[in-house]
Amino acid sequence: LFAVIASGVISLILSILFLILQAPDVALTEAAIGVALTTIIFIITIRNTVRYEDERDKKKKQKNVKKLAK
Repeated sequence: LFAVIASGVISLILSILFLILQAPDVALTEAAIGVALTTIIFIITIRNTVRYEDERDKKKKQKNVKKLAK
């Protein structure tokens, strides 16, 4: 998730840079596609991805939590 947000921030910076360089059409396209659309698609994909864990890993984590709780 951090990488997706970082990518969106970099696209926003590029968009501002293109605007400073007097290329408003490129800036608008970068803002629309790079910042908005791509970031939203990645976040939706990450949210809908199922994370599979091995049962041994779950039990090991539960044991570690119980040890820390003592």
